[in-house]
Amino acid sequence: MDYCKPISMPVECRVKLTKHDKGESVDPTFFKSLVGSLRYLTCIRPDIPYVVGLVSRYMENPTTTHLKTTKRILRYLKVTVNFGLFYSSSDNYKLARYSDSDWAGDSDDRKSTTGFVFFMGDAAFTHGCRRSNRLSFFLPAKLNT
Repeated sequence: MDYCKPISMPVECRVKLTKHDKGESVDPTFFKSLVGSLRYLTCIRPDIPYVVGLVSRYMENPTTTHLKTTKRILRYLKVTVNFGLFYSSSDNYKLARYSDSDWAGDSDDRKSTTGFVFFMGDAAFTHGCRRSNRLSFFLPAKLNT
């Protein structure tokens, strides 16, 4: 991937991967190694957890479509190698939070993906992404156990 074409986004807009994507099977050991390395980077790169989580769902039976999406992340990382979290001293103590959800966007099991990031001033201090049951949003709180 040293001489790959760089790109500006880690995933195509509105990409929908499924377990039943057409394409040849890929060596699962190679794919797991590649995705595992990317998962390690999610600790310091808040711009990739969503797409790394997306390709992580298909580690048991990856196809060429899943590998192509994973290689796209590598092409994005090549361009943004100097990106990351930067912390500096500041007197700005304003707390800001941002979140987003795709509301049952997974084509296979209809689960939702939600992501969030918290800022203190200009510095992000926590971020995350998780999948949840689509029904959990509609059930009363006492039934949500």
